[in-house]
Amino acid sequence: MILIMAGKQDQSARLLAERWNQFGAEILSPADLSQSGWRHYAANPSEDTAVINRQTVFVGKITGVLTRLPYVSERELMHIVPPDRAYVAAEMTAFLLSWLTGLKCPLLNRPTPTCLSGCDWRREQWIYLATLLGIPVIPVRRQAKPDGDVSTNPSTDSFDTVTVIGKRGIGAIDESQAAHARGLAAAAGMHLLAVHFRNLGGEPRLLGADPWPDITSTEVADGMLEYFQGS
Repeated sequence: MILIMAGKQDQSARLLAERWNQFGAEILSPADLSQSGWRHYAANPSEDTAVINRQTVFVGKITGVLTRLPYVSERELMHIVPPDRAYVAAEMTAFLLSWLTGLKCPLLNRPTPTCLSGCDWRREQWIYLATLLGIPVIPVRRQAKPDGDVSTNPSTDSFDTVTVIGKRGIGAIDESQAAHARGLAAAAGMHLLAVHFRNLGGEPRLLGADPWPDITSTEVADGMLEYFQGS
């Protein structure tokens, strides 16, 4: 069984679950955590049980997890009375952090203390890491103004994206670009990462990165499935 942890409005996740239907793909939303039957033993997570599609499932049956949420938001919990939503959302986020950490199956991505899907960093943090790795970048410059924080970077409307899945770089223009993307993902401990480049002066430079690639892409979907299957 492959779990896709996603919000109720994530249509891309539902399309992916349909694509992976023959492999037992199921959607897990924050609201599902309110179903009776969940068991989590922090000292022995192999004994955990989850409730998937209203069925109790031992975690050993789960062969992979794709996490599409950085945290549980209040808008996912309309079944909770309004005064309690913020508290329940925080508790569910903490629970998922512990539960996902205890899973032994492949995860895209493994959670960090600040995000359920790896490193959901600001653009400045990705640029800083890339600079340390010797990857050509487009620097981030920000200027404080009375009306807010304004970037003085060149326009970022047009860019190329390389999606790193495990050790693969999908969508790279050339091997150097793929190598830069893989190196950035490895340094951040990410197995799924969308790395964005923009051509500047004839050279592709890193613009930023995020853990939310386009999962409607056939190549990306197939790459993730192969990762879960150990290919």
